Amino acid sequence: METLDGKKVLVIATNYGVEQDEIVVPTEQLRARGATVTVAAQDSDAIQTLVGDKDPGKTVEPDTTIAGVNVQGFDALVIPGGTINADTLRQDASAVSLVTAFVEADKPVAAICHGPWALVEAGVLQGKTITSFASLQTDIRNAGAEWVDQEVQVDGGFITSRTPDDLPAFVDAIESALTA
Repeated sequence: METLDGKKVLVIATNYGVEQDEIVVPTEQLRARGATVTVAAQDSDAIQTLVGDKDPGKTVEPDTTIAGVNVQGFDALVIPGGTINADTLRQDASAVSLVTAFVEADKPVAAICHGPWALVEAGVLQGKTITSFASLQTDIRNAGAEWVDQEVQVDGGFITSRTPDDLPAFVDAIESALTA
């Protein structure tokens, strides 16, 4: 079922520390549904994923760099988690600028697990309701949002989930946002 033909999705990650399934599963499933998915990393080297924030996972070849892309030409942004990935991304000015640009362009932004840290850093959560890995609750509340504990939360253009266990609902919500 290729419901996403013609849709273009950008996935951003650091080159080390992204949670394996949180980058691999959305990328593969969105492609299987017909979307063109571009993976952008901080540099052009392979992305070393981790499993459970500690064990080496698969490597993923990026298509481009975060600094080399912009909101034009993409329909949605996906921010995978992994504690190291998310903490590093929120300190990357290019990544934070991309988040802001997608929000300002009213395009869906999907973040899972620790990925919402980039949303906190971009200052775009005021008045929103989102979910994340449980340890981000205080950061999210301090950013002016309400935190909820559920597998997927959609509020306007924000699609958020808690953990890799929530990936089926997360990917379905991304698809729904792209076909709405």
